[in-house]
Amino acid sequence: MNTFTYPEVGATLLGPLPDGYHHLHHRTRVGRGRADFEAAGAAVTGWRMHRAAGAGINATTARAEAGTGVTVSLGIGPLRVTAPCEVVWATYGSERIGFAYGTRGSHPERGEECFVVDLADDGTVWFTVMAFSRPASWYTRLAGPLVPPVQHWYARHLGRSLGRIVAAR
Repeated sequence: MNTFTYPEVGATLLGPLPDGYHHLHHRTRVGRGRADFEAAGAAVTGWRMHRAAGAGINATTARAEAGTGVTVSLGIGPLRVTAPCEVVWATYGSERIGFAYGTRGSHPERGEECFVVDLADDGTVWFTVMAFSRPASWYTRLAGPLVPPVQHWYARHLGRSLGRIVAAR
């Protein structure tokens, strides 16, 4: 197990999100019914959603579990950013499936991000991305106000990618 780069480990599960960070919360409808819920949950926790969205994923386990090491990479060529993380928590319930990972070592941000699929009482399947982060590298500090809109764009992109996975099942 590696050392996290922030002290509020697990805050995306227990809340509230800590002060002093940028907060992200994005929710997208991705399907309807138990079969869509299970397909979405498997895609999120088995890394398929991230890969479908164009992220490189190198994980130490086939599905998200607390303690899993994950390296996420985005971009192309010399503009590729590599971000080491570790899964903080994972849940596999009858109405909620998902996980969160936290930043380690040379990650360009400090904080935590969770990816959760919920089956609502009315049968709607919701995908939620929730995160707290702040810059940890010179280039994310330099990018300053551009980072939050990029994070929001990526959360929406993940939701669209997951919706396509569920629709194609």
